[in-house]
Amino acid sequence: MSHTVHDHGVPPPTPTEARYIAVQKSAEFQDLRSRYRRWVIPVAVVSIAWYFLYVLLAAYAVDFMSTKVFGNINIGLLMGLAQFVTTFGVTSAYVRYADRELDPRSEKIRHEMEAEGLL
Repeated sequence: MSHTVHDHGVPPPTPTEARYIAVQKSAEFQDLRSRYRRWVIPVAVVSIAWYFLYVLLAAYAVDFMSTKVFGNINIGLLMGLAQFVTTFGVTSAYVRYADRELDPRSEKIRHEMEAEGLL
């Protein structure tokens, strides 16, 4: 007796579901996902490391963080403000990257799906 995935109580996909699955497996969609991940994962790791560095320094390197740079401005305050600056910088860089690399590819996939009546 032949066993398929559908023998385990999972009904076969409808034609629309099958087309969505085919789009997900397509080279174009996989390229889009790959480009997204190649940008987002490293930037997320660096951003989180930068944040935790700030938190760890604030907790365990109080003397360093309280070092005055000028007036009452210390390293801790400057690093805290730099957190905001880097957040806006990362957001801006992602928007530019998405506009240039991701959006054109996703638009192409969306137009193909619309032409097939899937959207």
